Amino acid sequence: MKIVIAPDSFKGSISAADAAAAIEQGIKRYWPQAETVKVPVADGGEGTLDSLIHAAGGQKVAAIVTGPLGQPVEAAYGLIGQDRLAAVIEMASASGLYLIAPEQRDPLAATTYGTGELIKQALDAGCREFILALGGSATNDGGAGMLQALGMKLLDASGGQVGWGGGALGGIAAIDDSAWDRRIAESRFLIASDVQNPFIGPKGASHVYGPQKGATPDIVQELERNMTVWADVIEAKTGTRVHELPGAGAAGGIGGAFLAFFPTTIKPGIEVVIHYSGLREHLQGADLVITGEGQIDFQTAFGKTPMGIALEAKKHNIPTVALAGSVGKGIESLHSLGITSVHSIVNGPMALQEAMDRAAELLELAAEQVVRTFMAANPQPRAKG
Repeated sequence: MKIVIAPDSFKGSISAADAAAAIEQGIKRYWPQAETVKVPVADGGEGTLDSLIHAAGGQKVAAIVTGPLGQPVEAAYGLIGQDRLAAVIEMASASGLYLIAPEQRDPLAATTYGTGELIKQALDAGCREFILALGGSATNDGGAGMLQALGMKLLDASGGQVGWGGGALGGIAAIDDSAWDRRIAESRFLIASDVQNPFIGPKGASHVYGPQKGATPDIVQELERNMTVWADVIEAKTGTRVHELPGAGAAGGIGGAFLAFFPTTIKPGIEVVIHYSGLREHLQGADLVITGEGQIDFQTAFGKTPMGIALEAKKHNIPTVALAGSVGKGIESLHSLGITSVHSIVNGPMALQEAMDRAAELLELAAEQVVRTFMAANPQPRAKG
């Protein structure tokens, strides 16, 4: 019997790789002879870097860059591919919300400069293929800081360079690209993002995502005004109208900067991860897929990791079982889409923190029970092919 183990991380509790290892332990407790393939995955947000490095046998490169509030932070990017010349950059590593204490969050000041520094370091290492995971950003600067780190000069009306953060965008009057890193034109950038929000407007970056980054209603309005100025300047310089462009609002508008200034393609995060993780190849001849993440409910159907895994497995007529820390409403909608069943790993009354602390143990126990049930119903694994 061959089982593919493809969980996402259980946020705040256990990484995707550790979750996969725990599930494997549970399977082997009951069925030591089972062939298991671990493919820890992510949906293009936090965890994508580790998932792709694990799946592709790549390496992580440490880097000190500028954090979202200007402080030095320890970040990293990944090198994958046969020649280690494809870079995986997780924006949250340099410009993530998790790098700032809740009381210090300030989208007027937060910058994407560190993300630009990661790109520059990867360019210096010879990379010309880039995979960008945009989830979890602390910023609302429309990618301005990233551009500045790569040589773009953003000038005010007097010709001076503007500062960092969403609060500075309203002062931008012109763009000087004379020092822009020309290696970018020779490169390709694949953006892993499910966000379809435009740059500005009621469904734009500031209104939808600004509040979770610390923006009050007044600050949201200020950010919206500044992002509109910035969008106008981008259009005047490049001819690309990012204002209403789907996906331009990703990660505080950095999606718009990529679309306007970089050779860029945007794809759903889970599609990117499935491709680069080799999941399709691993599914050949499999009898069962086990996936999972912290919360599974009706929202899982909208591009989250377990759904993407199940849809891919369904193409091969392979049943998929999902394990979750919490099972919410509407899971019946998932059954027709490829998730055979959903199981909570919490096996008795316990506080949330206890469940999070015991995640590996609980995943192992749940996986054993799933395989016991599967083997009872399928005593003869189906023929491979």
